[in-house]
Amino acid sequence: MRWKLAAFADEIHPDPAPALDTMHAAGINTVELRSAWGKNVLDLTDEELAALAQEVARRTMTVAVIASPVGKSLITDPAAFQSARLDRALAIARRFGSWGVRVFSFYLPPGEPPERYRDEVLRRIEQWVHRAAESGITLLHENEKEIYGDIPHRCFDLLNSIGSPWFRAVWDPANFVRCGVRPFSTGFAMLAPFIAHVHVKDAVLGSGEVTVAGAGDGEIAETLAALATRGYRGYLSLEPHLLIAGSHGGFTGRTAFLTALRALRQLLEGIPAPS
Repeated sequence: MRWKLAAFADEIHPDPAPALDTMHAAGINTVELRSAWGKNVLDLTDEELAALAQEVARRTMTVAVIASPVGKSLITDPAAFQSARLDRALAIARRFGSWGVRVFSFYLPPGEPPERYRDEVLRRIEQWVHRAAESGITLLHENEKEIYGDIPHRCFDLLNSIGSPWFRAVWDPANFVRCGVRPFSTGFAMLAPFIAHVHVKDAVLGSGEVTVAGAGDGEIAETLAALATRGYRGYLSLEPHLLIAGSHGGFTGRTAFLTALRALRQLLEGIPAPS
C-alpha cells in the first residue's frame, strides 16, 4: 500500500476554495479540518459547514479528522464549556463522515506539578471518550506544549490509563521537540501501540524554530521507517506551521506548503510504504 497523505487546508489559505485547489493539484485529497474563512471549525454555522462540505465534495475530497481545540483550556476552568465543544465537534465529524476528532489534555496552572491535576484530567477525558465511542468516532490526543500530555511519559499515562480503542495518539514530533524532547529516541517505543495519526512538522531543539520535515530534530525519517515496519495504516497529515506557529494554530502559505510537501515526499522516497 502507499502512504496516506492529508493536510490542514487552512495552512495554505483561510479560504477553503484556493486551499483545496492547491491540495487537489498536489495529489492530496484528504483534509484535516481546523478552520475555514478565518473561523475555528467549531464556530462555523450550519450554513457555513454546508458550503464547506460542497467545496470538499466538488473536488471528490474527504475530511478525515476534525482538528478541534477541545481541551485547550485551563484544567481549573469549569468542565462544561469544553464538554459542549466536544459535542459540537462530534456532530461535525458525523456530518463530514470523519473518523477522528482531535483533543487536548488541558493547560496546567504555571509552576504547579502536573501530578496535582492528573486525576481530574483523566476524569474529564474518560467522559469524552465514552461519548465519542457512542458516536463511533475516535478521539485523537495531540501532544501540545504545556498541557498535561505534552511529553511522552504523560501521554502514555493518559492513553494507557484510559485504555480505550476510541482514544488514540496523534504523534506530533515538532511539539515534542518544543518541549525539549527528541521524539523518536525518547517516546516512540512507548507510544507506538497508540499512534493512529501523525502530524508532519519538524522543529529545532533549543530555539523551537519550526522547519520542513527532516530539517529539524524531530527524527522524522526514523519515525517513518519504524511506522512502516509496524504496518502503520493512518495518515501523515501536513501541518507545516512555517510562517506562523502559535498555540492556537499556524499558517504556511501556498509556496511554503508545497516546499514542505516536497520535503516529506523526499523523505518517503527512501522508506518502503507500510505493508
